[in-house]
Amino acid sequence: MKNLLLIALTLTLTCFITSCKKEIENLPDTTETGANTFGAKINGENWGPLGFGIVPTAPTLEVRFWGDSSVFINVRNFSRSPVETEMEIYLENISAPGIYPLNQTTTVFPNHTASYAYYLKRNFTVTDEWITSSTATGQVQVTRFDRANKIISGSFSFTADAKYGSAPLLVTDGRFDLKIQ
Repeated sequence: MKNLLLIALTLTLTCFITSCKKEIENLPDTTETGANTFGAKINGENWGPLGFGIVPTAPTLEVRFWGDSSVFINVRNFSRSPVETEMEIYLENISAPGIYPLNQTTTVFPNHTASYAYYLKRNFTVTDEWITSSTATGQVQVTRFDRANKIISGSFSFTADAKYGSAPLLVTDGRFDLKIQ
C-alpha cells in the first residue's frame, strides 16, 4: 500500500511538472472598463498572465501608481513551469490618454527614470532579459486614463534587445484594460 501511494504521488508530481504548459488561445478583447485584462503576441505567440508562482497567492497581474505621475504594470506567466516569463511596462509622467514612446536607454536594467518595456525569461534563474532602448523602441497608446476610477486602458507594441545575446524580442498586438491597485 505504501509503494502504491508513493507511485501515485510520483506520477501526480511528474504529470504536474511536465504538463504545466498551457496556451493562451486568444488575446483579450479591447475594452476600457477596468476588466483587468492583458495580452500580446511575443514573437507571434499569444502571451498574457497565466498560472501561479511559487507562492500560490502571488498575483499574475499587478498595476499601480509609481509616485505621483507614473504607472507600473507587472504581468507574470507561470504556465510553462519551470520556465517562467514576466513583463513590465513602466510609463513615466502619464497624465492623460495619448502615445507614450518607449525609446530611452535606461542606465540601470531596468529602472524607473524613463518609460520602458521589459521582458524576462527564467528557469529558476534568469535565462535572458529584453528591454526597450533608444535603438529598440516601441510605444504605448493609452486610450483611457481615469485617475479617479483607477483605470488605465490601451495598446502597445515594441522591439526589445536581449541582455545576454539572444535575438531581439518582437511584441505586437498588445492590449490592456487594468484597474490600478
